[in-house]
Order: sequence, then structure tokens, then C-alpha cells
Amino acid sequence: MEIELKYGCNSHQVPAHLIIPDKSCFQVLNGRPSYINILDALGAWQLARELKVATGKAAAASFKHTSPAGAAVAGALSDTFHASQFLSEADFSPVASAYIRARGGDRMCSFGDVAAVSDVVDMSLANILKSEVSDLIIAPGFESAALEILKAKKQGAYLVLQIDPDYEPPEIESREVFGFRLQQRRNTAPVSEALFQKVVTAKKVVPPDVMETLIVATIALKYTQSNSVCLAYEGQVIGMGAGQQSRVHCTRLACDKADKWLLQQHPKTLNLTFREGLKKPEKANIVDQFLLWDQLSDAERKQMLADLLKEPTPISAQERTEWMKQFQGICLSSDAYIPFRDNIDRASRSNVQFVAHAGSSLRDFEVTEAAEQYGITMFHTGLRLFLH
Repeated sequence: MEIELKYGCNSHQVPAHLIIPDKSCFQVLNGRPSYINILDALGAWQLARELKVATGKAAAASFKHTSPAGAAVAGALSDTFHASQFLSEADFSPVASAYIRARGGDRMCSFGDVAAVSDVVDMSLANILKSEVSDLIIAPGFESAALEILKAKKQGAYLVLQIDPDYEPPEIESREVFGFRLQQRRNTAPVSEALFQKVVTAKKVVPPDVMETLIVATIALKYTQSNSVCLAYEGQVIGMGAGQQSRVHCTRLACDKADKWLLQQHPKTLNLTFREGLKKPEKANIVDQFLLWDQLSDAERKQMLADLLKEPTPISAQERTEWMKQFQGICLSSDAYIPFRDNIDRASRSNVQFVAHAGSSLRDFEVTEAAEQYGITMFHTGLRLFLH
């Protein structure tokens, strides 16, 4: 079966088509997807599905440009997280909580995302999506009332895709580049507790919730353009560093994002008072600027203050450090070995306590020594998870 797409990677790249191996495995329920929409949807769906298989919990992914901005399994939403995400409701279904956590991991990058969930989309999730800036949702099914809400989004143009949760692609996958065809076996390497048995540091105790978080972070890396480093907390991605040529740049990017996620819940951040009429994306931008207060120009501060009812009190460096210290169980996973200790030095400043990487670097001893110095528990998985 063939579906004509809106266009390819860019609007001038026409025609573009999607070839479906079995018409029963995939349906476009609303809208007209583009080439990139399909790439993101299929990547996000695989991530959400694998998280559900690995944890047994409803799962979600928020994708942008072939990498996850966030991913998470269902879980409780703390009062501070609830306030930091400008949520007006109090109770959410498991699948809705999974998506809220996935999108909330990096709400700047999730703006205009592709959402994927492992479970049927219910009214709880549909009402969340209705008010978010999102391009499409892919799921194994939809409640009828939820589907009607989503079909009305974006003046009827919101993309709604349904995929058979039991569909399995062929073992060998192909790709064409510049007229050349490459083939490889699909990356079906399982990510489970068995992957985290080789602990190379003195600290070896891993609580069950931390093990789940390590699994979430590492599965997310399978669907992230390499090089990539992921920080996660309580079953939720809170910082993804994707597509960087240097691993330490991945680590810096992921840690900087995680720092922002942690500091969004600081009392001084929650005390920001916005002028009336601002929408959630505008408030999110102001929070982002506030957390970069020392780096802003006078003009940027003036613009930010124009959207607040009172001048904020910046968070000091010491307050930042003390605040982040209270979050226990922060995990970092790397899609390949960590080559230098500078990655560990940076991770320690974000209060990372568990690190997983493939191991077998020439400087493994130096990297492990750095983990010991900071009291970090380190795992060698022996598994590389590159994606290109």
C-alpha cells in the first residue's frame, strides 16, 4: 500500500511517498503527514513501545527531528513538577501522565513535537494534547471521544496516526543514500536489568526505581541520533544530548538541560509572577531566560521583566548546588563508551549518582577513578547503541 506524503524533508522535495508493508498495520486517521512526520512518528513509536515492554508501564515519547526531546513511563506528578509545568488539572490517567512527563523533560524542545504513546489515547491525554503545541500523535488506538477532540485540533489539520502494536518489521532493514543501498540487522538488542550487572565502582547497590530509570535512559538512547548522552530521573528523561560529534559536548548539553529541569522546580522559579494573557510556551521561555539570568544582556532582561509583574530574585550558584543535591537517583547513560573523565566531572555538577556506558575505552581506569572520586556508581554494559 502506498500513501502520498505532503512533501519530503523540504517542501520542494516532491513527490514523496510512504510504502506500507501491510495496510492493516498503519492508518492515517486525520491530516496529511510529511516525510519527516513519518520518520519522527516511527522512531517515537518504537521508543514508547519498548519502554512499555521493558517496564510494564504506560510509556510516551516526545520527538523532534528524529531524536527524543523527552521520554517517560507513567508515574506520579509531584506538586512542584505540577506547578512548574503550569498544569491546571490534578488527576491524569497513566498514559496521560507518561506523556506529561515525557513532554515536561524538555518543554522547549518539545514545542511542536511528535507524540507517541504505548497505550490507547483516552480523554485525559486528548485534553492535554488539545492545549499543547504538537504536530501529531501516534498510538495503538483511540477512544472515540478522544479521537474527535484530536481531529478538531489545528482547525482539523492535526495528524493522528494509528499503528498495530503487534506489527513487527523484517529482521533486515534497508536504507538508500545517494543511490546506494545499505542493509543491516535491526537493533533488537534488549535493554533490561541484565545489562547493568557489571558494576566497576565500590558503590554497587542499585535501588529498583534507579534500575528502572537506567533502563528508561538507555532505551531512549537507542532511538537518538548519535553521539548521545541521556540524563534521567524517576523514570523520566530530563536531559538529552543528541547528535554531537564530541561525547563531552553531548554530556554538557544533557546536563545543562537536566539542570534547567531541576531548577524549574526551585521556589524562586515557582515564585515568578507572569502578566495576564501569557500562554504556556511564553511562560516557559521566560523561565528559561530566568534560569540563565547571569548570561542575559540588559536588553534581554528588560524584555523578560516586561512580562513579569515583579522583578525576580535570581538563584545564586550556591542555591543551585544545594537545590540539586536533594534529587537522589539521577542517572546518566551513554550510547557508547565514555573516553575521558571530563564527562564525569561535568556529570557530577548535575548531581548524577549513576552512570552507565559501554566500557572498553583505553582510559576506562581514569573514567572509573573519576566516578569513585565523586561517589558515583558506574556500570559497564558492553553494548554500543549508535544510531545514524
